Amino acid sequence: MSATKTETAVKPAARSVSGVRFITITAILTAIAVLLQYLEFPVPMFIPPFVKFDFSDLPAILAAFLVSPISGIAVCLLKNVIHLAVSSSVGVGELCNFLLGVVMVIPSWLIYKIKPTKLNALVAMLIGSLITAVLSIFINYYISYPFYQTFMPLDAIIEEYRKLNDGVGSLWDALIWFNMPFTFVKFLLDSIIVFFIYKPLAKAVRKNG
Repeated sequence: MSATKTETAVKPAARSVSGVRFITITAILTAIAVLLQYLEFPVPMFIPPFVKFDFSDLPAILAAFLVSPISGIAVCLLKNVIHLAVSSSVGVGELCNFLLGVVMVIPSWLIYKIKPTKLNALVAMLIGSLITAVLSIFINYYISYPFYQTFMPLDAIIEEYRKLNDGVGSLWDALIWFNMPFTFVKFLLDSIIVFFIYKPLAKAVRKNG
């Protein structure tokens, strides 16, 4: 068999293996993300109890680094589509969760790919967490809280924040003083966990790929 024919025969097989790996890793990490999304919990000492904490974005970050940003976005999308079955926000919460996940995944991956080292991975996720925290102000202000106001007056929402800090005078205050740092810490914790588990997982993927 000629070299040209051999290359032609090998390339489809390589693409097939790559496709199988993409589907397999994305599916596994989506399943983990769905489970983690069910394990949400309030942290009322830091933010009103209607805002919940979970680690469900961690698998999406892993998917982006292990496979591609498309895999990370797919995990964000699929976990939220599945969560619609038990949604209490008629999809609004899931939409915001998806947007925040995508905002975290894309810049983190882009920065990491500039120089794919362990240190730069941490820097990339740190910057990604910061960008996500800042944009969460606008996602919450224009999407999440208009929905909350359909069953909870704005004054009542702000009052929940005033229980934590009586200096809160507006929704912007609440989002900047509470939701932004909450989002930053949430994604930063995800990033720290990814930082410690990514390398052994990447080795395992390469070994079996």
